[in-house]
Amino acid sequence: MEICTYFKSQPTWLLVLFSLGSISILRFTFTLLTSLYIYFLRPGKNLRRYGSWAIITGPTDGIGKAFAFQLAQKGLNLVLVARNPDKLKDVSDSIQAKYSNTQIKTVVMDFSGDIDGGVRRIKEAIEGLEVGILINNAGVSYPYAKYFHEVDEEMLGNLIKINVEGTTKVTQAVLVNMLKRKRGAIVNMGSGAAALIPSYPFYSVYAGAKTYVDQFSRCLHVEYKKSGIDVQCQVPLYVATKMTKIRRASFLVASPEGYAKAALRFVGYEPRCTPYWPHALMGYVVSALPESVFESFNIKRCLQIRKKGMLKDSSSKKE
Repeated sequence: MEICTYFKSQPTWLLVLFSLGSISILRFTFTLLTSLYIYFLRPGKNLRRYGSWAIITGPTDGIGKAFAFQLAQKGLNLVLVARNPDKLKDVSDSIQAKYSNTQIKTVVMDFSGDIDGGVRRIKEAIEGLEVGILINNAGVSYPYAKYFHEVDEEMLGNLIKINVEGTTKVTQAVLVNMLKRKRGAIVNMGSGAAALIPSYPFYSVYAGAKTYVDQFSRCLHVEYKKSGIDVQCQVPLYVATKMTKIRRASFLVASPEGYAKAALRFVGYEPRCTPYWPHALMGYVVSALPESVFESFNIKRCLQIRKKGMLKDSSSKKE
């Protein structure tokens, strides 16, 4: 009674502020508890329930290679798709040396070349297979930060062809196989450059292409979730790979193995996710900053990357 009397005696504006503050605290607490459950307690799904085969594009290095090993460990057979037959053989031999029961098919496909021919070979390779998972990992970024007018015609074409056309056409080819069984999971690799940060200057075409992948995936999620197919776009930030040119993993930089392990726990859940929890934390911090503050920091960082890249280019030309 005393508490009720106390509140009644307070001015309306103070009660409104108290209510808004309480709602904000409750919302933050709910978000925090949900995140803790998702990242540390929620079990991953049994991926074999989707089917006994998984397709991975770009599996010869980095995240794609780590995905291949993780899926083999979970008992799935693999269809590996890449442009270099020697590297495909090397990764296949390495996987089978460790997981001898894993069946592996390889498909040679140059995502910067004849995509339609590669898609036909994928269709032939998966004919009659119970394909449960597709991981569209093949992608390309800039060699280093560049102004848009500095992006040459070949690089511009590859950024769009590999990241957009390749992902789209491979997805469509494999989706038909999944629809026959009304089961499947499609994971498209997006980027925090498109989804977690407000802008990504000096990588504009890459960021734009990955924004397409994000929206494409979210639309397919809605279209096909009633057909038993889970479509997801994963948006990592920094991973120590050749593409990012980051050599060592750290707290905020995932190793390919660490990322792949976290990523597979998220398959079949949210249509867009950031599986590696330090990346999600970084994204939360960035979103809390004023856009102008992060933009200023990011421009300086990218210009430093550009300067180093140009110096490396000029020294290699002299040699």
